[in-house]
Amino acid sequence: MADSRTTSWTAAWELLLPTAAAPPRRRGRVLQSALREAVRSGRIAAGTRLPSSRELAADLGVSRGLVTDAYEQLTAEGYLSSSRGSGTWVSGAAQAATVREHRQPVADDAPGTGFLPGSPDLALFPRAAWSAAHRRVLARLPHSGLGYPDPRGLPELRAAVAGLLTRRRGVVADPECVVICSGVAQAMTLLGFTLAGLGHRAVAVEDPGSPEHTALLSATGLTALPVPLDTEGVSPAALAASGARAAQLTPCHQFPSGIAYSARRRLELLEWARAVDGLLVEDDYDGDFRYDRAPVGALQGLDPARVAYAGSVSKSLAPGLRLGWLVIPEQLVDLVVERKRTMDLGNPTLDQALLADFIERGDYDRQLRRCQRAYRERRDALVAALAEHFPGTEVTGIAAGLHVIARLPRRYGPQAPFLERAARAGVALRPLADFTHRPGRTPDPAPADRTASGATPADRTASGATPAARDDGLAPARDDGHVRLVMGYAHLSPARIAQAVALIADGGAPGLPATPR
Repeated sequence: MADSRTTSWTAAWELLLPTAAAPPRRRGRVLQSALREAVRSGRIAAGTRLPSSRELAADLGVSRGLVTDAYEQLTAEGYLSSSRGSGTWVSGAAQAATVREHRQPVADDAPGTGFLPGSPDLALFPRAAWSAAHRRVLARLPHSGLGYPDPRGLPELRAAVAGLLTRRRGVVADPECVVICSGVAQAMTLLGFTLAGLGHRAVAVEDPGSPEHTALLSATGLTALPVPLDTEGVSPAALAASGARAAQLTPCHQFPSGIAYSARRRLELLEWARAVDGLLVEDDYDGDFRYDRAPVGALQGLDPARVAYAGSVSKSLAPGLRLGWLVIPEQLVDLVVERKRTMDLGNPTLDQALLADFIERGDYDRQLRRCQRAYRERRDALVAALAEHFPGTEVTGIAAGLHVIARLPRRYGPQAPFLERAARAGVALRPLADFTHRPGRTPDPAPADRTASGATPADRTASGATPAARDDGLAPARDDGHVRLVMGYAHLSPARIAQAVALIADGGAPGLPATPR
């Protein structure tokens, strides 16, 4: 055993050599760090007796006091043990950490990024205007403003958000009912915990819908109950049959089907919420981006007592800012705010003050207009590219948001081999079936508001809704030869969009029908 311990010490010796070369004021910290790492990594094994402080100081060419201090510090931390007359030993408390290989992140602009939905163009982030707002806010923020914030959010930001939502989205937003949170994810979590505390056991979710909402609700102890869509929105009959008294919805631009809930369906859902003394949770994730007409107003504006409204800057500015808002019915305010307090004590003050300034000065509206122009151009580029390379493709849903649903003709299927060929070409795609919660069903959205050729059907109703082509808007889950894709485009330039669609059609899809030129 003595030989193994000597070998252990000898193997770790090189780790201590930089101590002598370090500047005099840093030698103590360098020695402590080197010894700590040698013990933690296992280079010096448990049970190894260390040289005396006098011997080690002489070997390293440093003062004995420096070594003594290092031994005492690591003994206090538990890495070493010592007793008078028996020397200093490596304790068995420290365990070697497992070093994992770090994966190199894929750059956002890498050729293989593909058409994954939900990503904005981060290059559109207004760096100059944001930096200017940061300087203004930091210069005028009082010292007291850097203390613990109100868990509801800064009053000036809640007022700015209330005005923004009232003006742009038709939300009834009292600043006292606005809670600033870390994006829609935290908003859903806050509501989930609050509903669970009120005795709810389940929340109905759209099917197809966002898997993230299901995961967030499940994390709060609630069961997510998938409820099917028809061409007007969530089915009221299925919602009533679910037994839930709360439902999470994306009524202005349903994800992923792309439909907008009809006026009739909105009223039916509000009647359901009133009848069961329930709550509708509205995720307005991209409601500002409508390209063929003014955006439809938020559902919350029809009944603020029955609808909680959530939104964020993730699509308009950047998801990394982690800034969003939750507008809640008055009767839930105290419960949600207390949950927010215990969750994180509130969002960073400086970030909130910055966003308030950005909104109040009109910079946020300018950013929305900039994104609106860019994303509309990219949607048009994707529709054109699909029409060129995959003739007959239907692009379904309303002209809005950051993604489309594309249904390719049967001659380009089956779907599984098509996706494999696209992946080999370096283009990532998500099939629509990935977003359905119920086994045995594949969602098929409402018929196209325009096809890939750009045509608009003449039978669109005056309200803007598109008539159904099927009785329930869903088709059985079978391989019927169609390829149904959820294609995000906002993060790609028009040139990249055209290039990626061409790669799928030509370079990465051998065996597909030739693309007409």
